[in-house]
Amino acid sequence: MTQPLKLQVPLRLGFKRRGNRMKNFRAHIPVYLEKRNFIVKTADSAEELRAALRLRHEVFLEELLQRKKKSGFDVDRFDKTCDHLLIIDKRNNMVIGTYRLQSSLHTKRWYTATEFNIKQITKKLPGNKLELGRACVHPDHRNGVTIALLWAGIHAYMTASQTEYLFGCSSINTTDNNDIKGIYHFLREGGYLTKEYRVRPRGKFKVPGFDRYIRKYKNRFPAMEVQVHKDKIPPLLNSYLKAGAKVCGNPALDRNFRCIDFLTLLSVQDIGEVYHRKYKSE
Repeated sequence: MTQPLKLQVPLRLGFKRRGNRMKNFRAHIPVYLEKRNFIVKTADSAEELRAALRLRHEVFLEELLQRKKKSGFDVDRFDKTCDHLLIIDKRNNMVIGTYRLQSSLHTKRWYTATEFNIKQITKKLPGNKLELGRACVHPDHRNGVTIALLWAGIHAYMTASQTEYLFGCSSINTTDNNDIKGIYHFLREGGYLTKEYRVRPRGKFKVPGFDRYIRKYKNRFPAMEVQVHKDKIPPLLNSYLKAGAKVCGNPALDRNFRCIDFLTLLSVQDIGEVYHRKYKSE
């Protein structure tokens, strides 16, 4: 097993109230890749976990919401049972990207289930499932290279865990009703939307008036400028769609993070051959 790395990160978060798993954090499934100037790995110590939680605080709270927690870390009740993928810049030993990984090998409790009814996915689909969430990248590294590194780490993890399905909440930073409708239209018209799994947002996460809007227009929606709303799809979600993912049903409204979430589902068997070749070889 690889040794945990020494990272440049404040150590203010004690984890004393979050149990031994946080204080003595180790990866469920160790992953370690080196690609040019970067290391892609699962966090394998409390220090490495802190680095991920610190970056999440900088991106989700400070950058997006303009607020801070006293601890300086973004942490919730799911973090202690998850693995955490890290992208580390070897030139300065800083974590510049992170992704939370929750495998059915280690839990039956899902963050996605707090926003959506997902029983048709977690109970009915066969094989191991992997929930992806809390993806964030340092603003200086938001480019195709970082997306490729995240995919390489996910590919290594899903291979090691024999994952058959990937799922999770894909966030889009808008709460504007016209944006929400337009993005839904783009996903539907592009063939990315499915209602096969009867996924629906839970009560407080429903977008106000959205169900009524869908019922009103059914299969004949108003014409909209597709390109405008296509441009609102973030790079990571766009990469899922290119790989063959489907968006399941209506979006959820996450008021805490001022965004909408689409439940995204990807069968590993259906991942495009281009993606298989790319991330096996790199």
